[in-house]
Amino acid sequence: MPGIIGSVLLLLCLLQIKHLFADFFLQTTRMLSGRNAYMHMGRAQHAGVHALGSIVVFVIMGAPVGFICLICLAEWVVHFHIDFGKAHYSEKKELTPQQAVFWRAMGTDQCLHQLTYVAMAAAWVKYAAY
Repeated sequence: MPGIIGSVLLLLCLLQIKHLFADFFLQTTRMLSGRNAYMHMGRAQHAGVHALGSIVVFVIMGAPVGFICLICLAEWVVHFHIDFGKAHYSEKKELTPQQAVFWRAMGTDQCLHQLTYVAMAAAWVKYAAY
């Protein structure tokens, strides 16, 4: 396998592991409650946990500091807004886990986060790899 392909796969795997912990193990009650409000400190903190995790990932991958700062700031902004969109929609529709539409919203949210990681990996290849 060519080096860059292996590196991209490693990067995506590290981002997946980071996502698992940030989205499912490290969320606090504050991060999960009241998410329908746009200016929600818990959502900002949650997006910050994701950005901090990505900093670690990109340091492991040897990315330059300037790239890390820009890509993780962009991730923070994107993650914040993806989560707001899901929370706003879910609250507006009064969704519960017993409804199929709840899981479609959850799946769409997760898909958008995964596509964010693909974009981050593409940016890494173009601007920071080797």
